[in-house]
Amino acid sequence: MMLDPPMNSLLKQVPSRYQLVNVVAHEARQIASQAEDEGYPLDEKPVTLALQKVAAGQEDT
Repeated sequence: MMLDPPMNSLLKQVPSRYQLVNVVAHEARQIASQAEDEGYPLDEKPVTLALQKVAAGQEDT
């Protein structure tokens, strides 16, 4: 199974794997909470969306 986005691109944004876990978890909770508050369904899982945001350098932390 391949990770998408690749770990290399994630580690360019967040220097430590441990910090990456925290950043992605925080981001995923925010995404899930916002979707629930606004009442819209998510096409992807919150963790997948958070990983994509981190890889693109768009995390809110």
